[in-house]
Amino acid sequence: MTWGVSFLERGWQVDYTQAVDRAATVALGWVFGCPIIGFIADRIGRRKPVILAGAALMLVAMLAIAYLPPETLPPYFLAFLLGFGSGAAMIPYSTIKEVNPDYAKGSATGAMNFIVFVMSALIAPALGWWLQQLAGGGARTLDVFVKVNSVYVAAIALAAILTFFLKETGSAVRKT
Repeated sequence: MTWGVSFLERGWQVDYTQAVDRAATVALGWVFGCPIIGFIADRIGRRKPVILAGAALMLVAMLAIAYLPPETLPPYFLAFLLGFGSGAAMIPYSTIKEVNPDYAKGSATGAMNFIVFVMSALIAPALGWWLQQLAGGGARTLDVFVKVNSVYVAAIALAAILTFFLKETGSAVRKT
């Protein structure tokens, strides 16, 4: 969402108000995605496949945002889909509590949250710098944003790969 409004304004030529509304739709996707995806993970008793499905949904949304013409899908659909899929990011919070002893659950969750926010704080300015470099001091065009979006696509793919190294902690595994 950091570059969503600029991307929509400069890349897709969407007016500012609608660009803000569309970018905010990612958060609306979280409102629905987090509880629904969490429910699915609890229901099937597995965490990893649901995280992978969320990553796949995010990947599809990011690729569509980057490469499909803006009029291909309804205006708010891709942002909602991106937010919905990213709701799977909440599942590792359950996992971290399930793999740690009671005396370390709070510390482990805090450490995970710290890492998430530190990475966000470091990556956003780095991508902003790269965006300026790609634009060469000129206008930030759709092409420039697409190149920067490749970082997000790569990050989602890396997260999916790393998911295979997580310990499965769902109830289906604990029953065996």
